[in-house]
Amino acid sequence: MTDDARPDATPEAAGDVRPIRVLLADDQHVVRAGFALVLARDPRLEVVAEASDGQEAVDLARLHVPDVVLMDVRMPRLDGIEATRRLCGDPALAGLRVLVLTTYELDEYIVDAIHAGASGFLLKDVEPDELRRAVRLVAGGESLLSPSVTARVLATVREQTRRPTVSPDRLATLTDREREVVALVGRGCTNAEIGRELFMSPATAKTHVSRAMTKLHARDRVQLAILAHRTGLADP
Repeated sequence: MTDDARPDATPEAAGDVRPIRVLLADDQHVVRAGFALVLARDPRLEVVAEASDGQEAVDLARLHVPDVVLMDVRMPRLDGIEATRRLCGDPALAGLRVLVLTTYELDEYIVDAIHAGASGFLLKDVEPDELRRAVRLVAGGESLLSPSVTARVLATVREQTRRPTVSPDRLATLTDREREVVALVGRGCTNAEIGRELFMSPATAKTHVSRAMTKLHARDRVQLAILAHRTGLADP
């Protein structure tokens, strides 16, 4: 990673808003130290704990209740996928978001991480500015995948889901417009692309996506896309 000489924001610009609390989980100390230095350049971010394996990540997350966990995949005692599953399934950590970081851009890790509840998936060679932005986005409730990863996730889901595996009745609470929007989310469309397709503004598209996520209890946009495939809504 390379970094510039200027922080992303000044303390004055950040105001008195509570910083986003981050837990780093990686079995390599040098990696954790590097990420900690990168995040420290943004006064809106605060590293509250570091874990060297998945079990320690789970224990420290329950102790410190961070907003975001940066989670490595391959770690001793408990791998990052299972640690993510335990954290995202813990009712006491309902507001926690997991951003998976790894050197391996392999479908098995990507899909497993998303199914476990991860809200984002980035490679470890991500640029410092993009890493800080990713943490802020995920903490704000957005899902985040690098473009190549997004395409691979949806392609893998399509391959695994040749016919609906979730009853279409699950979609009964959606309006007709929300169904159209969710179908496009399932095809990998951005809010801007949805807007162009359905003749609405990106902001309106985002509102429909948010309402659909609430109605379907989808943790983030990626889970909404997976649900669109499992119900057959994203079928051509």
